[in-house]
Amino acid sequence: MPRLFTALEIPRDAALSLSLLRGGLPGARWIDVENYHMTLRFIGDVEGHVADEIANALDRVRRPSFSLTLSGVDAFGSKKPHSVYAGAKASPDLNALQGEIDRICQRLGIASDPRKFTPHVTLARLRNSSPSEVAKYLSARGNFLTAPFRVGRFVLMSSRESVGGGPYIIEEAWSLAGGDTRTATVADDVRWDAPRTL
Repeated sequence: MPRLFTALEIPRDAALSLSLLRGGLPGARWIDVENYHMTLRFIGDVEGHVADEIANALDRVRRPSFSLTLSGVDAFGSKKPHSVYAGAKASPDLNALQGEIDRICQRLGIASDPRKFTPHVTLARLRNSSPSEVAKYLSARGNFLTAPFRVGRFVLMSSRESVGGGPYIIEEAWSLAGGDTRTATVADDVRWDAPRTL
C-alpha cells in the first residue's frame, strides 16, 4: 500500500537556499535536499483503487499558478521540539489550492488532519534536541527568505514506510492554469548527485 500525500515541489534555487540552513543543531537528522517539498494534504496508506479515485478526483482541480516565497524558520513541538522547518509567506492562492484538495479528500472519505494547515518545508527531524538549542538555532536564522518562485503544478507523492524524510516518488502531477507542467528541482540536477536512494 502506498503512503500518499499531495505536495508542491521546491525549485532548485529555493532548495539551494534551504540547504544553507543545514547544520548547527545537535540531534538534527537533516532532510536530503532532493526530498524537500511542501505537503498540501496527507492522505496516508491507501489501497490501489482508492489511490485511483483520489487521482481521478484531483483531475478536476482548476486553480491558477501563483508566486510563493519561503520565509522564516520555526519548530514543531514547543516543549519537546521534534522538527524544524522553513515557513512560507501568506498566500491566498496556496490556501485556496490546499483547501480544495482537502475538500476532495474529505468527500472521498479520507480522514482529515486535525492539525491546522501550516505551509512549511521540513528541514530536519529532531531527536533529543533541547529546547534551548533549538531556540538558539532558530534565532540565528530568523531572517531566512527566498526569492519568490512560481508554483506551476502540484503533485501526488508516495513514500515508503520509514522514519520520515524520503525517498519520495512523484506518482502524478497536475498543472495549474498558466503554470509549467514541470518544475526544475534539485532532484533533476546532477550537481547534487550525492548517493540517492530514489
